Amino acid sequence: MWDSNAAANYVRQHAQSQSGGNCAKYVRKAIEAGGISVAPTLSAKDYGFSLRQAGFIELGDALSPRRGDVIVIQPIPGHPHGHMAMFDGSRWISDFVQNNGFYPGKEYRTQKPPYKLYRHH
Repeated sequence: MWDSNAAANYVRQHAQSQSGGNCAKYVRKAIEAGGISVAPTLSAKDYGFSLRQAGFIELGDALSPRRGDVIVIQPIPGHPHGHMAMFDGSRWISDFVQNNGFYPGKEYRTQKPPYKLYRHH
């Protein structure tokens, strides 16, 4: 059974002070802490299928995220694996706390690559 509070608590408690390039691992472990097993993939950008297989549904946008929602962002130059993060109820967190929304850095915010938001149902 999905526990979005446990997942959000895990991602918040394990966040580092800055990105270590491990967003997919941290978010996957948070999902597992919430009671759902997700098949790992090599790149964050490829987690959509695994999330859908685990009972997450794809939503249209990230304007009103809920605790436990996961965003998968496509790659930009210099970041070939893309990015993923979880919403903890107030902020987006991957392997670090993202203080400027779901895009993890200035390059992402400038280029605005495509993304998909997922919510467990």
